[in-house]
Formats: sequence, structure tokens, C-alpha cells
Amino acid sequence: MCAQILFSYAFIESSLNRLPHLSLSLSLSLNLLENQRRLRGIQPPNYANSRKRGREINRKKQEKKMPRENQDLQDFQGNVPATMATPSAKHTNLSSKGPDRQSVLKRLQTELMALMMSGDPGISAFPEGDDILQWRGTINGSTGTVYAGMVYKLSLAFNTDYPFKPPKVKFESPCFHPNVDLHGNICLDILQDKWSSAYDVRTILLSIQSLLGEPNNDSPLNTQAAALWSNQEEFRKMVEKHYRPT
Repeated sequence: MCAQILFSYAFIESSLNRLPHLSLSLSLSLNLLENQRRLRGIQPPNYANSRKRGREINRKKQEKKMPRENQDLQDFQGNVPATMATPSAKHTNLSSKGPDRQSVLKRLQTELMALMMSGDPGISAFPEGDDILQWRGTINGSTGTVYAGMVYKLSLAFNTDYPFKPPKVKFESPCFHPNVDLHGNICLDILQDKWSSAYDVRTILLSIQSLLGEPNNDSPLNTQAAALWSNQEEFRKMVEKHYRPT
């Protein structure tokens, strides 16, 4: 038993004595490998670059897993024609001209609704086509006047100054009247210096309808009609002669 203990102690002491030599051999081997790498141009492994390449590979794998519909959407957005990407001038005619045009749009929409709900006999007006700044109006001659039974068409052209400036109103139907010239222009104070922003389309139509039966002969545009007004029978004949049903 004592012999075995002495042998084990001697073996351990011998191993401890050889450790410095083993460490020296290992260090020499590592130095030799490093010198061989340098001579052959081999760089030692760069673990930072390895991690970067790993992240790049993972990113590419994720892109391949992208849903097909998302990729199709990206392709579509990249190939949208210019005509689809930019609204046409026709559809942006009212909305792309700033706040003044927007306020006119809202004002005319309100007036159109009010006119339709008013139920006034013998007058009507609606926007012409898609342009709410261009209207077509209709006026029936009042009963008891020389214009009874006549239906006249008018045009109303609004601008971005409305309602602070009146629209341009003209007769599109020929009208023999002291205050209407041969081109359909109308001499009416509320369409000129007596205009107020409180007036609207309904006010204009009612005023013109009233003007048919009560002309202002003091400032006529048609002097022949003004001179003939006192003779209602002859005046009616001239009205019928110039009238063109529409």
C-alpha cells in the first residue's frame, strides 16, 4: 500500500515537471502555424465578417418568404402609367384651384338645392354638364303679360369672384324686350351696380321674370321695343315674331 502511494506521488511529480515543456511545445506549434499562414497569404479567421455574412444570408431568406401579393403590389406601383398617377384636368377643375374656387363650388351647390326646393313657378336652372360654373336657366312669361305662354332659355356664367360679383347672364332665346339687346344681353340693375352678395340664382331668375312684364324704358337696350311698349297689341305681335320655341 505504501509502495503504491509512493509510485502515484512520483508519477504526479514527474507530470508536473513536464508541464512547462508541454506548454512550450504548444506555444512553438502555434507560432509555426501562424508563420505558415503569413507565408501563404492566408488571413486568420475574421469572426465579425462571418457574423455579417450570416445576417445577410438571413435577410435574403426573409425576402424570399415575402408574400407574393406584396411583391405584386410593389411591381404595380413601380409601373403605374402617368395618366393613372395624375388626375385629369377635367376632374380637378374645381378642387385644385385653391380655397376661392372651393367656396364658389359650395355656394353654388347650396343655391342649386335651395332653388329646387323653393317651388317657384316658371323658373328653373341647373349646371350645364359637369361644369358647375356654367348654368342653363329657364323663365316662363308671367300670366297677364305680353310674354304669357313664352318660355325663354338663359345662360349664367359664374367666376371665382362669386358671390361678390354677379354672374354674366344672357338670353339664349331671342327676346323682343326694351332691356334686352339683339345679342341677349340684359340691362338689369342687380346684374350691374346694384348687385349684392346676398343675392342668389333664385333672385336673378325672379328679377328677370319680373322685368319681362315691367321693363325699364328709361334705359333701353332695344329702342324699338321701348317705343312700342305703350301699344301692347302691336308689341305682342313683335314678341311672337321674334320668339323661337326651344
